[in-house]
Amino acid sequence: QIGVIEGLTRWVLNAALEQFARWQNQGRDLSVSVNLSALSLHNHEIGDTVEKLLETWQVPASRLVLEITESAIISHLARASETLGRLHALGVRVAIDDFGTGYTSLAYLRKLPVNELKIDKSFVMNMLRINDDAVIVRTIIELAHNLGLQVVAEGVEDAATWQALRELGCNIAQGYHMSRPIDAQALDTWLTESEWGLPPARALPVAGTIERQRALGKAKVYRL
Repeated sequence: QIGVIEGLTRWVLNAALEQFARWQNQGRDLSVSVNLSALSLHNHEIGDTVEKLLETWQVPASRLVLEITESAIISHLARASETLGRLHALGVRVAIDDFGTGYTSLAYLRKLPVNELKIDKSFVMNMLRINDDAVIVRTIIELAHNLGLQVVAEGVEDAATWQALRELGCNIAQGYHMSRPIDAQALDTWLTESEWGLPPARALPVAGTIERQRALGKAKVYRL
């Protein structure tokens, strides 16, 4: 509303990819996700911005996931399709965030250039207590897989929910069961020491010199 979202989006993308380059240089096999606002769908330069930053930090496009809410896509469907098509052409992965809370037409979902559906946490957190929510979660997983998409379950807060999602074939989980949000420095420790961790495999070359440490702020934690 005050006109700073485009500058903020560039800053967040740059900070995220810079931090990713650090992890890549440490040999960590990760991906990084960045949320885009609805207004990003109207920004004709967003594709060029992403392309330049990927080149600057020497990050493979497939390692970047851009998340856009279902409601934002449906509200700006024509523009969303064009913008997501440009990002998809770069090799960037696109995720529909908070899926299940909007009114996505299956016909449009089939045509949109997306790679992931993220099930809204309101369904996941209650799936073991409310049968209707369990049915919704199972249906979204089956729908996504039938369309060749991966599924991320948000709001996984206990081992029982984690196990239920595994049995349903959910690809990725996100939530407090693995970790609460932590900054990049704490995540380095978590990746090395936690039961969910991913120790460095080998050092990978990164072009250029990273001169200063930048934390990502609040990092989302995923477990494959």
